Amino acid sequence: MKRKAERRSDGHPLLGGGKRHPKNNNLYLFFDPQNRSGESELGKPVLIDFYADWCGPCRRQGPIIDELKKKIGEKVDVRKVNVDEHMDEADKYGIQVVPTLIIEKDGKVMHMLEGVTEAAELESMLTPLVE
Repeated sequence: MKRKAERRSDGHPLLGGGKRHPKNNNLYLFFDPQNRSGESELGKPVLIDFYADWCGPCRRQGPIIDELKKKIGEKVDVRKVNVDEHMDEADKYGIQVVPTLIIEKDGKVMHMLEGVTEAAELESMLTPLVE
C-alpha cells in the first residue's frame, strides 16, 4: 500500500509520494544509510539538500546548488537527501518542508533554510565556514 503524503494545515504536501531520483550527477553525494564511509572530514562544511522529486521548488533549487558547487568546488561537501526514500534522516533533522537546506560544520547545524535559497545567500553563509 502506498503511503499518503503528509500535508501542512494549508494542504501543501510535506513529505511523501514521488519517484526515485536518477543518481547520475557526480556534483554531490546522494544519501546512503548503508554507506557512511563518505562522512565529511571535520572542519569542512556540509550543505545538505532535502528534496522530493514531486516538489516544484525543489526542481528550482537543484540548478542553484549545481551552480554553487561548481563555484566553490571541494571546499564544501554537498549532499542530497530524497525525503521520500529517507524519511528517518529527514525526521532526524526535523524537516517539515521541502526544499530544506541544512548547513553543518563539525557535526553541528549552523543554518536551516526552508524554501528556495539563492546561490549568493548560500555562498555568503558558507564562505565564513571555509576560511
